[in-house]
Amino acid sequence: MTETVSIDRMSYGSAAVGRLADGKTVFVEGAVPGDVAEVEVVEAKPRFARATVARLVESSPDRVAPPCAAGCGGCSWAPMAYPAQLAAKRANVVDALVRTGRVDPVRAEGIVAPCVPSKREWGYRNKLELACGADGAGRLVLGMRPEGSAEVVPLEACPLANRLIEKAPKALRGALRFLSGNEDLGIFRVGVRGSLRTKDVEVALWTAPGPFPRAAAAKTLAQACKNTSLVRVVAEPGRARKVKKVEAIAGKGCWEEELAGARFLTSAPSFFQVNTAQAERLVALVQEGLELEEGDYVADLYAGGGTFSVPLAAAGADVVAVESAGSSVRDLRRNAERAGVDIEVIGGDTARELPELGDLDALVVDPPRAGLAEGVVDSIAAAAPRRVAYVSCDPATWARDVARFEAAGYRLARATPVDLFPQTYHVEVVSIFERSDR
Repeated sequence: MTETVSIDRMSYGSAAVGRLADGKTVFVEGAVPGDVAEVEVVEAKPRFARATVARLVESSPDRVAPPCAAGCGGCSWAPMAYPAQLAAKRANVVDALVRTGRVDPVRAEGIVAPCVPSKREWGYRNKLELACGADGAGRLVLGMRPEGSAEVVPLEACPLANRLIEKAPKALRGALRFLSGNEDLGIFRVGVRGSLRTKDVEVALWTAPGPFPRAAAAKTLAQACKNTSLVRVVAEPGRARKVKKVEAIAGKGCWEEELAGARFLTSAPSFFQVNTAQAERLVALVQEGLELEEGDYVADLYAGGGTFSVPLAAAGADVVAVESAGSSVRDLRRNAERAGVDIEVIGGDTARELPELGDLDALVVDPPRAGLAEGVVDSIAAAAPRRVAYVSCDPATWARDVARFEAAGYRLARATPVDLFPQTYHVEVVSIFERSDR
């Protein structure tokens, strides 16, 4: 079934949104706000439908030609001009605040700042995570799995990645085919990180447990990406990817990046923001929003390798950092020592450790996509910080937690979307809460 539809806006996802003739909302893959398109409905639900563009009747003034046609799903917003992407991301944050956070629309519009643009619209990623598959001849391919698909779309290069690692998919594919020969080495994922600031390049081979030709791998991959580090991450394949151990095969055994005036060493399994320049904007917004004084007692929850902890301690705060991932805890301790700052590092679960921290002057929380666990907001309120900086990578779970904070006596003062992921629907939000009794 096809129907001509006017496209109104972007969803928080890859699809644009319009309405069918019967008034039903339709999510259209490949469309841009302002398009008039003949769409083919591929899925009809009672309250909405999904469709693809069969033919463009009238192109949006915001439609552009993307530089990549790989079809891997990694840059689904690329057909939309960058200023329109920024406006759409801010609109999605406001919408989440109204729909999920139950904030008055007028207040939401006043709270949410314009989306902070990325200096680089392409070539900004310091990391690629490549899935492994096989072609028709059974040879290894490296690429991406589009959302909802089990198939690996092969990549020669990725224009989202910085120039040090942009062509890594092709280079690593050739090297790994040679290394493997006719043998299955159990490699199911390949990570590559590159820093434009330090020139470090690390290749991480994610493999199942078992024998592995370490010496041959070191020799074969030595020049594939001019890597400064080659590691093997031994883990069970699957969504959880529980890491058993990390083996340094060649070079430094870790990756080094410079951010906010400090050097950060990051182990292969540890998280680090993929857009370094924009991560600095996150740090600056957190520091500005907390309005700290010398010696303030600050907790950094879900601290990772110290992206916020180290700059806060360097600015004179008394910092306690909580992190559950073992590799990140080790990275954080090492990064604090290298920066010459004193940080109390607690390896443990936030929900369990937070009630033991005592009264706080301020708090930073940067949780995973699922947001804060039940009860964490109440524990934060019990610690009574003057201000809370909440950094989120998911507007929906953030907006849910906004409602929890306001119910617990903390008022959302401002929220700033920051674009760490141009050409995609993802957006970070830095929000500042103030205790209501102040």
